[in-house]
Amino acid sequence: MQGIRTIRCNLSRFAILARTHLNLSHFEPTHFANPTVERTLSSKISIAFFSLSTSRPETPITPRNLKGPEECSSDNEDNGSDMDNDDDDVRGLNLIDDGLIQDAKTIVSILQESSDNRVEMKNKIEQCVVKVSQDLVLEVLSRVRNDWEASFTFFLWASRQPGYAHSVREYHSMISILGKMRKFDTAWALIDEMRGVKTGVSLVTPQTLLIMIRKYCAVHDVGRAINTFYAYKRFKFDMEIDEFQSLLSALCRYKNVQDAEQLMYCNKAVFPLNLKSFNIVLNGWCNLIGSPREAERVWRDMSKRGIRFDVVSYASMLSCYSKAGSLYRVLRLYKRMQEMGIEPDRKVYNAVIHALAKGRLVNEAFNLMKTMEEKGVVPTIVTYNSLIKPLCRAKKVDEAKDVFDDMLKRSISPTIRTYHAFFRILRTGEEVFALLEKMRKMGCQPINDTYIMLIRKFCRWRQLENVFKLWDEMKENGISPDRSSYIVLIHGLFLNGELDAAHKYYTEMKERQLLPEPKIDEMLQTWLSNKQMAEGQTTESRTNQLDCSQSCEQTRDIPKRSHERNFLRLAETRKVVRERGFSFWEP
Repeated sequence: MQGIRTIRCNLSRFAILARTHLNLSHFEPTHFANPTVERTLSSKISIAFFSLSTSRPETPITPRNLKGPEECSSDNEDNGSDMDNDDDDVRGLNLIDDGLIQDAKTIVSILQESSDNRVEMKNKIEQCVVKVSQDLVLEVLSRVRNDWEASFTFFLWASRQPGYAHSVREYHSMISILGKMRKFDTAWALIDEMRGVKTGVSLVTPQTLLIMIRKYCAVHDVGRAINTFYAYKRFKFDMEIDEFQSLLSALCRYKNVQDAEQLMYCNKAVFPLNLKSFNIVLNGWCNLIGSPREAERVWRDMSKRGIRFDVVSYASMLSCYSKAGSLYRVLRLYKRMQEMGIEPDRKVYNAVIHALAKGRLVNEAFNLMKTMEEKGVVPTIVTYNSLIKPLCRAKKVDEAKDVFDDMLKRSISPTIRTYHAFFRILRTGEEVFALLEKMRKMGCQPINDTYIMLIRKFCRWRQLENVFKLWDEMKENGISPDRSSYIVLIHGLFLNGELDAAHKYYTEMKERQLLPEPKIDEMLQTWLSNKQMAEGQTTESRTNQLDCSQSCEQTRDIPKRSHERNFLRLAETRKVVRERGFSFWEP
């Protein structure tokens, strides 16, 4: 009831927001309505691009549930929704044309080698003689998507090449990259060009605006996400229940579930409450927030309103209970669903199998999988991952390997999530690199999350040689380090006593306009100030040594005392880390 009262108290805020959505000053698309201020993309982009040195650092948008964009990591059923991955619009094409692959590598090499000098990057890319195509543009953008300046430099250069023009997909890829790095003004400038003021043909689609909605939701700017939804009218797109539910899905995707629920209730006069809308919100509480209490509140409200639960509703609740480790509630709800005559689907079976495996009832989980097959529901990689993950967490490695072998016998290819489960239980560097090699042979390439996990693991093991090996390998494989990668590396170096290296990479991170991390700032500032004090005292001691030659015995002790002070200051810096609750070493 408390949750319902909170929603009712906040309905007025959303009602006002809905009434005033066309007049809010922070809504970028408002300039579309005024033809006198429309300009070409080149003029807008020039201003945005050549002011990079003065722009403030930005935080890349990172989804709370990280998923890799590669094909081998497409097991998306875990959330039980149709929410897309954050990088879906920037996905590569798995090119098979050797010439195209070589051209992509050539361009990526230019962009990465000149990442510290944007003028040099622009000059080198202008001299590039590769033939531009849509496939090439998509592949390059997917490889440098974590460096928006490099992506944008290439995107502008490609647009000027003879015989080539960007299609909707290339625009969407670039807009997604800009949105991820919070460069919303530049993204709207691209959308303005897509409207085809000169050509008379608009490339803007509802998907274009949905990308912007998702990026606003990712930074929890609910107001601008809602305003962008109402911009559908300006572009003469439909604003029906399907579009509204896409907005709800985007809000829930980035854990703005309470806002999505409030928006659903306050717009019930325009967009009537129905099963799908409730399922979106229910899934948000179940799988994105993971709150059985809130999920049960929504479940009860659905029942009171006479909305009949379907298999999607049950799948969300079962998944929520399964992740919470409540096997009893999973089995009870599963039995009730069967009594209601609702036939389980694959997501329902996956949730129950995961709960059984998590409860160490492996035989029962296998039996349910057989029942699942008997009823014509074919197990997928998600089903097997539901078994492998809890087995690995329980350190039942042999049983996890048996499941893995059975999966291969069925010609089901493992995903990156499958390998991540095994990486977490490895204990030596040799095992890690052996599994990496096996993974590549199986056609599954490591993603950014893979490298972050392994870098953290090697830092914990104090194997810095392997840390730098992985860091270099990541760049060689065309994966541009993002903010999370830098933070993990810097923390690991710092806690291993490599303070100069940590400072070097932190400076590099800020030069790439990635938002500084407050904890790192405080740690490094403490270290730098202590280092400067130590150097000053060392210089002073040397001066005293020259001026006071008669005190030779005393001066011999100064380096020792200086070393002791340095040690105490390093200890003081580490104390700052502990006081701030830093948990880098936690698995």
